[in-house]
Amino acid sequence: MKPGALQLGVPPPTNRGIAILDFILRLIAIAGTLASAIPMATTTSQTLPFFSKFVQAKFNDFPSFTFFVVASSIVSTYLIISLAFSILHITKANAVNTRLLLLFLDTVAMGLLMAGSAVATAIVKLVHSGNSKFNWLAICQKYNNFCKRVSGSLIGSYAGVVVLILLILLSGVALSRR
Repeated sequence: MKPGALQLGVPPPTNRGIAILDFILRLIAIAGTLASAIPMATTTSQTLPFFSKFVQAKFNDFPSFTFFVVASSIVSTYLIISLAFSILHITKANAVNTRLLLLFLDTVAMGLLMAGSAVATAIVKLVHSGNSKFNWLAICQKYNNFCKRVSGSLIGSYAGVVVLILLILLSGVALSRR
């Protein structure tokens, strides 16, 4: 029998379970980041009169929301591509170099997603409560649907951040078993 081939009665390598969990967590992270990017990118609100103009609230009216959508989209794309490496780790449990690459890229993706989420959270706080010191009015009383979708979009993004942190820790555990 070839060295490295699986034999009946021999337990699989210990990192195979970690690789399967890695694959499942990547699927969850994809769902979270896509569930945050798509509603934010398609968010528009009803047109309301504002003085003598008609105003419609959109996500791209706020540059920080645009950054949030771009960051979430980049991370979603990366996670979809990284599924191939995750499948490689399931079939070939002793691949160390690709696991190191995923550890590094997962950390970068987590930082990018966290930055986009933090910026969007600051703006959501501002549109919900305003700032009387600078005479910025809260717009959620007028654009309630817009604010609900934007706030809900942040939940998926922060879930993606948590899953990416778990992926980083999981990669660390898998590498420490070597």
